[in-house]
Amino acid sequence: MITCHIRYVLDPAKLKEFEHFAKLWIPLTRKLGGQHHGYLLPAEGASNIALCSFSFPSLATYEEFRAKCFTDPECKEAFAYAEETRCFLNYERTFFRPLFE
Repeated sequence: MITCHIRYVLDPAKLKEFEHFAKLWIPLTRKLGGQHHGYLLPAEGASNIALCSFSFPSLATYEEFRAKCFTDPECKEAFAYAEETRCFLNYERTFFRPLFE
């Protein structure tokens, strides 16, 4: 299993738009074979950081997911929404493997 963790730097004036963007991706990730663990959004105080995590059985299945994202009509709409609203300024993606007892 591999988990992708994304750290977004948000435009604080566009939190509502980012929340909509996030809600688009949860079912899309599931639709394309991933397990979405949800988003963590700013809740109190001044913050411009959001986090999300989702998992796939392997890095190869994640790469298949990424390839499908660029051809799936709903994913293309989600990408376009982010571009139109500029609800986040940038992001960084990190991959982890879980370790259980």
